[in-house]
Amino acid sequence: MDTWSDAEVSGPERPNCTICKGAGFVHPALPSGKPDFGQVVPCRCTRQAPDKGRQDHLLGYSNLAALTRFTFESLLPQGRSGDPVNQDLFNRAYEAARAFAAEPKGWLILAGPSRSGKTHLAAAIANERIRSGFPALFISTPDLLDRLRAAFSPHSELDYDEFFERVRQAPLLVLDDLGAQTSTPWAKEKLEQLLNHRFNSQLPTVIVAIIPIEQLEDRIRARLSDSDLCHTYVLEAKQALSEYAWGPEFELQKSMTFATFDRRRVNLPLEQRQNLEEAYRLAFDFAKEPENWLVFMGVTGCGKTHLAAAIVNYRYQAHQPALFVVVPEFLDHLRSTFSPESKVSYDQVFEKVKTAPLLVLDDFGESTTTPWAREKLYQVINYRYNARLATVITTRYSLGEILEQIEGSISSRLVDIQISTPFNINVPDYRGSVRSSTKRRPPTSRKGNWE
Repeated sequence: MDTWSDAEVSGPERPNCTICKGAGFVHPALPSGKPDFGQVVPCRCTRQAPDKGRQDHLLGYSNLAALTRFTFESLLPQGRSGDPVNQDLFNRAYEAARAFAAEPKGWLILAGPSRSGKTHLAAAIANERIRSGFPALFISTPDLLDRLRAAFSPHSELDYDEFFERVRQAPLLVLDDLGAQTSTPWAKEKLEQLLNHRFNSQLPTVIVAIIPIEQLEDRIRARLSDSDLCHTYVLEAKQALSEYAWGPEFELQKSMTFATFDRRRVNLPLEQRQNLEEAYRLAFDFAKEPENWLVFMGVTGCGKTHLAAAIVNYRYQAHQPALFVVVPEFLDHLRSTFSPESKVSYDQVFEKVKTAPLLVLDDFGESTTTPWAREKLYQVINYRYNARLATVITTRYSLGEILEQIEGSISSRLVDIQISTPFNINVPDYRGSVRSSTKRRPPTSRKGNWE
């Protein structure tokens, strides 16, 4: 199928091959009607043992930029979800992605909610192909359309036809964020032209859909639903949001929102007001996009529980799952499940806390004295640490006390700067001498979050 002579490719490899013009692929000179007519094949330059120059060229062509860190090695094969169903779904997609990266054929469609790992898997495919010496082009749908619009400008350095043809004919195209584009007639037309060409030419394509396939435009949905060419994997099932709500014992926390948080207490020195403002900003940013861990330290009444509850209330308003537990009561409730009269099992309670998409552990460190308590908390912390599940922790311990008084296997994870942001709220108890006289009900009478 090669249409070039040995003389054309002899000599040292150059960054831009004279045959493929740097694209890494060519159209074989075949008459119309032949089985491979219209297909593109890797240029002979891609079949050379890839050296650093070649790798740099492929990376430049790929448009991956910062996504070069998204590899299969940096993924958990079962994903970050603690739910067994979602773990199975992710693992199937993971195995399919690895097989596709080894031998790209047809279309691979990745769907699922935000932060389920779709883009990471898609970028990992492109990075794996590049590492093997083959070209791959990664681009998001909104970016593609923006570049095409910009190419119409008389001052644009980007040629519209050349760029669009590059995307249409890419040996492997990874199209991210399908569904995020504005649905103008022009945008629909460009996407249809791109997908129709790649569909008819059966060019290997990875598509990341950020909305359910059934909500896409009719013509695009028809292409993505073709079972002969397309293989669709949903990475995560919908969360049962009804499982995540404030229990009756959390009436006070239900009122703790960002709007009701007094972050500008006029009676505080400037330094303490600034500290409280920074704590508010950290919590609010975390609520908008929960990722990694946030550890609030401070004395009783400084506002750390209010901010943690405000994060949960924010997520509930956004119809997103979150779970708030008071650590001493959680441990008491775990103990109570061993009773023959308990209506829920130990496993149900423990798994719900361990695998919650967003978990708040309030008053951490207050009940870690017994070996049993330390073991249960370690299991929760270690699981969420390894799965990188979003977690907020409040504690009356200072950073030094965390390191000194909490077991090393737990404290090392709480202060690991790669995943955790410890923040000390250095303001006094805003309630002064006033103390809540409300007594906690026995944990065995609690339902709410547990049942």
